[in-house]
Amino acid sequence: MAMPMRRTLMVLHRATCNSLMNAEASLVVRHPVPLFLPVRTKKRYFIPPAVGVKGRIEKNTEERGRAAGVVPKQEYFERPINIACTAGIFDPYIPPEGDARLSTLTKEGLKQRTEQIRQSAASQLAIRKIKEYDSLFTTKDFAERAQEIFIEAHKTLTEFNKEKLHSLVTERCYPEMTRGNRFKTIHWKFIESLEPPKVVHARCPDMVTKGNLYGQVTVRMHSKQTLAIYDRFGRLMLGSEEQPKDVLEYLVIERHLVNPYGRWRLHGKIVPSWAPAKDPIIKTVMIPGPKLSAGQEFDASSIEVPKPEAVQWYK
Repeated sequence: MAMPMRRTLMVLHRATCNSLMNAEASLVVRHPVPLFLPVRTKKRYFIPPAVGVKGRIEKNTEERGRAAGVVPKQEYFERPINIACTAGIFDPYIPPEGDARLSTLTKEGLKQRTEQIRQSAASQLAIRKIKEYDSLFTTKDFAERAQEIFIEAHKTLTEFNKEKLHSLVTERCYPEMTRGNRFKTIHWKFIESLEPPKVVHARCPDMVTKGNLYGQVTVRMHSKQTLAIYDRFGRLMLGSEEQPKDVLEYLVIERHLVNPYGRWRLHGKIVPSWAPAKDPIIKTVMIPGPKLSAGQEFDASSIEVPKPEAVQWYK
């Protein structure tokens, strides 16, 4: 009697376990993930702004922050620098007055000759240093190459090709050449050289570090050029296209010597103190017309507008 009862209980237990497992399996299959997740939201209250805080200036903010345990971040006011070129002309060349050699018997002539000897000695040392980085550098060939750079840079300026102009002039010379030319038309032409260009000065300064060397060579160029600048209305402001002028210039060509991909570019110009002052430009003004009576028509053919005369210009 006991055996059949035990077997019956075992069968019932197995059936109950199977039914529970099937129920759990059905629950798992039907609902693998919950469809909705409960999220606790943060209660937000409206805080009205304090009265008078907008116009009040906080004082000693740094001390209050340190007292509260907040360390303020230190601010650094640094200016970026460009090491592709120097910021100016080191030991600029001083042209002799009138570009002529005075007699050594006079006091001024003796002083001029002494200054020339001192500058030539320093130039020879700088040229020797430049040749260590540029083996093809010679004073005779470099003067002609500097003149070609000058002509190409000014032709590019008239076309206002920014990309090509950056490859011919340094970052210091670029704003000086392009400043104020946005609404102007420039007509420039190189006619001929009155004297062959000549290297008169050379320096090899360093910047930031001792080994960061730059080469600066001053070239004397005496040539005949024409320049005419027109304003945005098409009226002549300076110079003339028909009348050429003799121009004496001292150009400074620079190169970053330690840079293997560096090139010689126009860096600036030395204007001697004895050079004559520039003439003022011709500005466009309104010319008042004749007073007309009632019913009278304006006849443009009878009005003669005066043309501005060409003036001497200095670059």
